[in-house]
Order: sequence, then C-alpha cells, then structure tokens
Amino acid sequence: MNTAAITTASTVTPFTQNLKQPQPKQQTAKEAVAANVLALIEQLEQGHSDGLTAYLTAMGRFHNYSFGNILEIARQKPDATRVTGLYAWNQLGRKVRKGERGIRILAPVIGVRRKKDAEAEKDIRTQNQAVLVGFRSAYVFDVSQTEGKELPALSERVTGTVGEYRERLIDFIIAQDIQLEFKESIAPALGMSYGGRIAILPGQGEAEEFSTLVHELSHEMLHKAERHTATTKTVRETEAEAIAFVVGKTIGLTTGRASADYIHLYHGNAALLTESLEVIQKTSAVILSALEIKADTALSDAPRLAEAS
Repeated sequence: MNTAAITTASTVTPFTQNLKQPQPKQQTAKEAVAANVLALIEQLEQGHSDGLTAYLTAMGRFHNYSFGNILEIARQKPDATRVTGLYAWNQLGRKVRKGERGIRILAPVIGVRRKKDAEAEKDIRTQNQAVLVGFRSAYVFDVSQTEGKELPALSERVTGTVGEYRERLIDFIIAQDIQLEFKESIAPALGMSYGGRIAILPGQGEAEEFSTLVHELSHEMLHKAERHTATTKTVRETEAEAIAFVVGKTIGLTTGRASADYIHLYHGNAALLTESLEVIQKTSAVILSALEIKADTALSDAPRLAEAS
C-alpha cells in the first residue's frame, strides 16, 4: 500500500532514536498517544478515502464462487488469484490477452415459474417465481491472463525508518511468552494472531512489518480468552489497527490514511474507536513504554500483558 502523510491540528513530536541528544518541547508518551488517537478519529470522520472507494468498487466486481466452482478454478489454474468474466474485466479497464484459455465453471440458469391465474389472483406477489432451471458452462479469466489498467489497491500501510524499535518490540513480544514466527503460508494476510503465537508474512518493508507486529501484538494483549467473546470482529480490528497507528506515528513513521482505510474495511468508524478509547490509549502506552526501554534492559523490565488487560 502507498501512504501519504496526514495533516492534523496537533503536531506530534516522535520519540528520538538517540536519547542523549536534547529535544526541546518533546511530548510525553501520554500526550503523543492522545494526539495521535485524535488524528485517527479525524481521518475516520472524513469517511472513505478516494483510494478505498476505488478499491471497494473494483472488489465488488469479483464474485463469490461456490465451493464446486472454487475447486474447478483451482484444478484448472492453481495459481489463480482474482477471476471474473470477460465483461467484468472490460468494465475494470482490462482486456483478456489473445489466445488465453478461459477457466470453465458452472453458472446457474434461472427461469420463471408462472402460477395459474386462479392461484396468482390469491396473492399477486407470488404470480411469478424465480427458480433454478439448471446450470450452463461459463468461462472466467484470472488477472494474470489480462492486461490494461492497474487494479485499484489499498496504499502501503506505513513507511519510514524503524531502527532499533524493531528489536525492542520483538524483545517485548518474547518477554510476554508469545512465540514469533515468519511464515509465507499465511499470505495474503500480513500477520496472524493465534493466542500465544504470532505469524508474520516475510518480505514486508521494515515499517510495514513493524506496524503488522504491533497490530498482531494488540490482538494478543486484548482479544484472547474472555474478551474475544465479548467483542465483535469489527471492534477487535478497529482497536488493533488504531493501536498500530498510534504506536507507529508516535515513533515517527508515516502512516497516511492506511489505518483509517483498514478500519473502514471492517466497518469501523470514529464512534466505535471513541468507545474503545481507553483500552486503545492504555495498550498503546504499554507498548510505547517498552520501546523506550534501553535494549539491554528490555527483557527484564518490560511491562507484562496483565497491565494492559
């Protein structure tokens, strides 16, 4: 995803990498967290970004296929990622390349069952009923078989230089008895939280990986055991991404509207974030306090998960 820096009424001074150099008027962690939460609320109140709107419009043209058709697609083109019909590709500004072989699937044939006049008069709403008549062969094509206009994509989640904060964050994760692994098999997800174990997709940029680590760590800290059953997926994803935004922006990363777009994808909004304000601020502060600790004491002095729960 590509990001662009956001502009807010509050100017946030990031933590300095070199603590020996004096930084005038540097914000405390608490002040930085509060300012960055407000920045994210402002973004959410502005609604969908143009990039997210374009992305959602494009994704709406890709159908959800039946289990049988998914098997057919996998059998005929195992590396397929996004498939749709010829007309839909044209609507997206792409053309199927000459000579490409379509992927055969079964499409439903819908007919109309007409009721007898005597029956229809009893209830006019049921005069004509749509019924499944059968199936016919139809052909779809994968994006790799097409060329033309680039598909809209969400921007890069975050950019910037992480420096020693990456190691401090990993030290903190390990100190919480959370296993950390890097697995390509979780793609297209950037990260996964399993309860005591975090998996990260390798190959991400350093800032994007840092943000993903904070996001998944937030799930581990907040959304396991009893709190998982007491919250919805929308709430959980809003909280985790808000914490990733706050922590990343506080250490000086460029976040753009990526976090706001992510939250909107899960149907979150400013009101929902405000309801979770206390837990977001508290958890962000715990993680940031661990990042402030010098590397040689990170393991011994890192706050425990219980302080954030």
